[in-house]
Amino acid sequence: MSRKLKLGVVGTGNIFRSAHLPAWLEHPEIEVVALCDVVQERAQKLADEHGIALVYTDYRELLRHGDIDAVDICTPNLYHSEVAVAALKAGIHVFCEKPDAVTPEKAQEMAEAAAANGKVLMTMRNNRFTPASQYLKQYINEGHMGEIYTGRCGWLRRRGIPGKGGWFTTKELSGGGPLIDLGVHYIDLALWMMGNPKPVAVSGATYCKFAGTDLSDSEHSQFGEKKEEGTFNVEDLATGFIRFDNNATLQIEFSWASNVQEEGTFLELRGTKAGASLVKGELKLFGETAGQLVNIQPIMGNRTVDAHGEHIKHFVQVVQGREDPILIPQHGVDMIKILTALYQSAELGAEVRL
Repeated sequence: MSRKLKLGVVGTGNIFRSAHLPAWLEHPEIEVVALCDVVQERAQKLADEHGIALVYTDYRELLRHGDIDAVDICTPNLYHSEVAVAALKAGIHVFCEKPDAVTPEKAQEMAEAAAANGKVLMTMRNNRFTPASQYLKQYINEGHMGEIYTGRCGWLRRRGIPGKGGWFTTKELSGGGPLIDLGVHYIDLALWMMGNPKPVAVSGATYCKFAGTDLSDSEHSQFGEKKEEGTFNVEDLATGFIRFDNNATLQIEFSWASNVQEEGTFLELRGTKAGASLVKGELKLFGETAGQLVNIQPIMGNRTVDAHGEHIKHFVQVVQGREDPILIPQHGVDMIKILTALYQSAELGAEVRL
């Protein structure tokens, strides 16, 4: 085992407490030494619970601590790039909750800061680390699907608006609604499976039809802090179409609220040798063998995997020099370019070229 890495945390809200913290605490090569949050009481309570000595309300003070190897950023989206660039320039590795940034320019600044300072920059893409995703990626890499030429993906919630009235639904702070919140997950997964083709054009549409409802049937609506009479100036549904330089295409659909039967995620890929369907984590493959059409359902076993934790383990392995990253900063830059162009297309009512 290499020496322990000392970790500082910026942002101690629900996503950190529920999805990041358990993995950091369980990792034998990580020591959480400092927490930072603009709500001091929130960070202090967490520090007291886990014996963490240092608590800050200003991330700059945390970065000046001088004995931190890596930071985990779980702030509202607007501040991801600001904190990441400052940390990278201070010679500190960065793990960041998605999305990478709220503009392509800010994502590019992050990538350039990582390269200039020789530090690891990685943004949460936990869906790459589920057993089904790992299996499908290997299946594709072995050539079983042939050329993947089109696909569709989405995450639809019936009623699952997070932190209504707070930063999630305030465009200045979040960058948008479900497209940037949920789309980053499954668009990334689709692009990764397709070999990260270069996007060349997008067409998007956004809608806001449920800003007046307080109904919820999704556990995900518990993220963020609701504010009565707060701001809601983002979409609750986004649809779109992405075209790539190899003529492949991808259809997308993401909602926090829409009249569908139930919440669900899906990724569908169509290749010349086989197709794949990943719905609510269940993987099925469709092809032909010995002159007959066949359906295949891999036996994944009963493994329960914390995908967030698996990504954090991978980050540590990369920082310690034992693995090559499966996610590089350029993937984040490309992602934010796609999302930004989809929003621009929705405003213009026309296709946007990249």
